[in-house]
Amino acid sequence: MTTTAANDADGSGAHPRFAEALRTLGLDDVLARTRRFPEGTRTAVEAAAAVGCELSQICKSLIFAADGVPVLVLMDGASRVDVERVRGELGAAKVTRADAGVVRETTGYAIGGVPPFGHRTRTRVLADRSLLAHDVVWAAAGTPHAVFPIQPKDLVAHAGADLVDVREQTA
Repeated sequence: MTTTAANDADGSGAHPRFAEALRTLGLDDVLARTRRFPEGTRTAVEAAAAVGCELSQICKSLIFAADGVPVLVLMDGASRVDVERVRGELGAAKVTRADAGVVRETTGYAIGGVPPFGHRTRTRVLADRSLLAHDVVWAAAGTPHAVFPIQPKDLVAHAGADLVDVREQTA
């Protein structure tokens, strides 16, 4: 089921920019565990099905605009971001979902493959505490076909994230 991409130099399936970010951070072991799925891992549901894990073990990397400034929110795959909670955390007047152009300009990656770190520009990062419920989570490796496993505390640290509670609460 897992294959390597023909066009990536290290065979990991990770986007070359993200692979370089992992190497720079000394995370060659994470790069070695990156997995590529030709059928795609564009959505949390697709990624969980490909990996064979719980939906909540997928880490979504979502870009929002807080008063027009991009911010990255890391959220478990089974939950939705509560933009009012994000607004409150940031002290912003308005928070909206960023469009595809802003996502690519800010991160250097397309929606469906945005990794939690290794972006083109540095942004504020919020990580929802729900990610800490697991020993390992899976996140995009810069393409809509590759994911990598990482311990949540390491994910938060390498992303430079503030740990917050920004998921929608269910009744």
